Amino acid sequence: MEKDGEILIQIVAIGNALKVTAVHAATGTEVSFMAPKNTPMLSLKMMAKKKLDYVMRKNNLP
Repeated sequence: MEKDGEILIQIVAIGNALKVTAVHAATGTEVSFMAPKNTPMLSLKMMAKKKLDYVMRKNNLP
């Protein structure tokens, strides 16, 4: 999936949680999820990319 375009990731703290939003720039596909505030940054980015990949495959997007 990464070879097809840039992925933009936004992480916002909301109380004791983090809202993670990822957007595939080429298709505009967007996913989001909540995670505990102490989740490592690398884990958040990996989860965001995996969820975005899953949604894009499910919707037959490049």
